Amino acid sequence: MGDVTESVDVNVPVSTAYNQWTQFETFPQFMDGVESVAQIDARRTHWVTKVGGVRREFDAEVTEQHPDERIAWKSIGGDTGHAGVVTFHRLNDAETRVTIQLSWEPQGLVEKAGSVLQVDDHQVKADAKRFKQFIEERGTETGQYRGEQAAPGTPGAW
Repeated sequence: MGDVTESVDVNVPVSTAYNQWTQFETFPQFMDGVESVAQIDARRTHWVTKVGGVRREFDAEVTEQHPDERIAWKSIGGDTGHAGVVTFHRLNDAETRVTIQLSWEPQGLVEKAGSVLQVDDHQVKADAKRFKQFIEERGTETGQYRGEQAAPGTPGAW
């Protein structure tokens, strides 16, 4: 199992950082290896990735969403068992700490070797830095989705 945690402080208000993170279709603009993300509905997205020469297509489902606090998801179907959560911590009125936590099951020799060599850690760190640059240069989000959903099995869950 691969696990990565990375934090980056961005010089935008927490609502701006959170709102941008809900714009999944913009991920290819700052995530290396993400070719496309298509929003299927309020909960599901379709991803096309190519990392280390390995191309994958899969769907992901948002499992928990609390505006300005956290977004959690897991892959559904396909062969890329992964899940993650991004949390947003207000540092002050104009600065936010974004923490990305990912877990996945590497498939095949290339992915397993990359996990051992911590290639994934470096990738997530670089993506976090590119997110910082992306949102700070814009100064505002490209859109927003403020829907709130509780974790499955709790009141208010989907």
